[in-house]
Amino acid sequence: MFTRAIVRTPGQNFAEGVTTANLGPPVLATALEQHEKYCLALELCGLRVCLQEADGHFPDSTFVEDVAVLTKHGAILTRPGAESRRGEVAAIRGTLAGYFPTLRSIESPGTLDGGDICQAENHFFIGISKRTNEEGARQLAEMLRQEGHTTAFVNIKGTKGILHLKSGIAYLGDHRLALIQPLASRPEFAGYDIVPVDAEEAYAANCVRLNDRVIMAAGYLRSEAALRSLGCDVVPLDVSKFRKMDGGVSCLSLRF
Repeated sequence: MFTRAIVRTPGQNFAEGVTTANLGPPVLATALEQHEKYCLALELCGLRVCLQEADGHFPDSTFVEDVAVLTKHGAILTRPGAESRRGEVAAIRGTLAGYFPTLRSIESPGTLDGGDICQAENHFFIGISKRTNEEGARQLAEMLRQEGHTTAFVNIKGTKGILHLKSGIAYLGDHRLALIQPLASRPEFAGYDIVPVDAEEAYAANCVRLNDRVIMAAGYLRSEAALRSLGCDVVPLDVSKFRKMDGGVSCLSLRF
């Protein structure tokens, strides 16, 4: 069960963040409205929201998922692959220390973004990407091994259309994975029940199961119908302004 979520309000310079989306700049006022509705959805799922003030120093800092990996044993601070984002880690440290007695960190030369980490119960898929390198993945895997978790590396450097691993995968509980087509046949996911996501709706793969509900991007009707057919209580949200900055529903919170 998830009981809490840490989120950060988008700042005035949100549109100045790092993006590969080529969808045009987001309108801040609309992004703020969408973020507020996202927070309300987290509360609907039974989570208490810890809202952090906007950080004007870091335009990408609303994507808090990238700066930490949370387990039942503690928090692991990441070292983002985009150098401009590394100061976000120090900005979240104090908040995490209030919830987790143990804080560990990915060290140089390792790089690691939280968006490349997908937890499926006791197992963690670790994406090797443009943001997460082999050394960062190795360090995280060792920390998780010490906690009794298993891991698998998933190299997505040659997978078009996704920045992070979780751009194309979500764990839905009950041994189910939502996967975009280029990942669906990968051996790392053998043994799971695969919920395929159509190429036209690939953005919908970044969804989040929170307790008895699944939050997903709105407007992807086939994917929504597929989830509902599995008995999922779906909460669709408009996150279009965050998509313009390479973000999705998982990126906007740290959940524990």
